Amino acid sequence: MPGFDSTPIDTPRLILRQLTLADAPGLYAIFSDAEVTRYWSTPPWAALAEAEASIRESLEHYQGNENLRLAITLKDSGALVGVISLYRIQQSNRRADIGYALARAHWRCGYLSEAMEAFIGHAFGALDLNRIEADIDPRNTASRQLLEKMAFAREGYMRERWIVNGEVCDTAFYGLLRRDWDARA
Repeated sequence: MPGFDSTPIDTPRLILRQLTLADAPGLYAIFSDAEVTRYWSTPPWAALAEAEASIRESLEHYQGNENLRLAITLKDSGALVGVISLYRIQQSNRRADIGYALARAHWRCGYLSEAMEAFIGHAFGALDLNRIEADIDPRNTASRQLLEKMAFAREGYMRERWIVNGEVCDTAFYGLLRRDWDARA
């Protein structure tokens, strides 16, 4: 798939780049935080080895153009503040799912909006996707607002789809078409 090699992606305040094993401590800090993973489909990580395994998996996916998971880093310091991913990429249908997480200390700074804007532009541009989908917990107001800001439309709802840490959770499905992205005001 074209575009996997065109990273990093620069924004005014961020650099989106491929993960490296050196990112393991930062990634662990993000995904071991119960507030960050509150609406995630897995419980918080309990060991640094989980971050290392996740990065190794991302490195393998880069080679096969299967998933594109990028570190969200601050341009001025290089600090890892989050991740953004395209996964379940279906090249024949030119579609993928999107996922993202941001360290709690960086919430409400506009970083995820900035990263999403650039990443979605890359997905529809260099990667030539036609559709991006998101699966969120409907109680996650911040994620819902972000998706709607990015022109995603709510397309479906599934009751009791996930059970995470013993808690039963619903799913809201959102979709974004390239033509809707291009038509934004």
